[in-house]
Amino acid sequence: MRCRLLLPAVFSLLWSPALFAAPIARPVEWTIGGDTFAGVLVYDDAVKQPRPGLVMVPNWKGVNDSAIEKARLVAGDDYVVLVADVYGKGIRPKTDAEAGPVATAMRADRPKLRARVQKAVEVLKQQPGTLVDVTRIGAFGYCFGGSTVLELVRAGDALSGVVSLHGGLATDLPAAGPVKSPVLVLNGGDDTYVSAAEITAFQDEMRKAGADWQFVSFGGAVHCFAESDAQNPPGCVYHAPSARRAYRMMADFFEDVFAK
Repeated sequence: MRCRLLLPAVFSLLWSPALFAAPIARPVEWTIGGDTFAGVLVYDDAVKQPRPGLVMVPNWKGVNDSAIEKARLVAGDDYVVLVADVYGKGIRPKTDAEAGPVATAMRADRPKLRARVQKAVEVLKQQPGTLVDVTRIGAFGYCFGGSTVLELVRAGDALSGVVSLHGGLATDLPAAGPVKSPVLVLNGGDDTYVSAAEITAFQDEMRKAGADWQFVSFGGAVHCFAESDAQNPPGCVYHAPSARRAYRMMADFFEDVFAK
């Protein structure tokens, strides 16, 4: 059922009972120290065999209806997706003005950010064995979430694969050892939030770490290009041709890494 990844421009047409027999969006909570986090587990419960699991980190507005809908469309009947909360229960920015300071604080503390997304991976693996195939776990994220899942790569976590969709590339904590997770970066060629110097530094970082990596730049696309509800020109705008190609590449990437 890979069509859900291939055609983000027609998400609303695909969301029907005929294609999604029993879509589930189940709240899941976990703790780190004294902090509680609230994510959402998304899957089709009509499928009975264990499926690969994906941790999805949303854009800087965190867990909300838009993020859950994206997770539904990626999950289909192929994957179990955990929409990961890395902010904390109750921290739900409604606007860019509210989201900016929260995301900035997380980016400024990479060890904390890594610990929070690593915990989300653990939570996904701890779901019932009849639901998730724990030998096939990946991660993907949008914008801030794309930056966040790259921290799993830099931390040396051994996931089946990691995909960043228009995520930031800069870090003050680059990979210090071998990168164990294959990584695919899908970047807007005209994204003013990602500089040429940051692209070069990221690619050099991956080479030095011996990573299995791919970097794809989409001409005409800016930040947020893969999110169909992104309409904040000029810097954050959905770009349908690039989104179709990006989702197709992500589908092919996960199909490949999960087959190994």
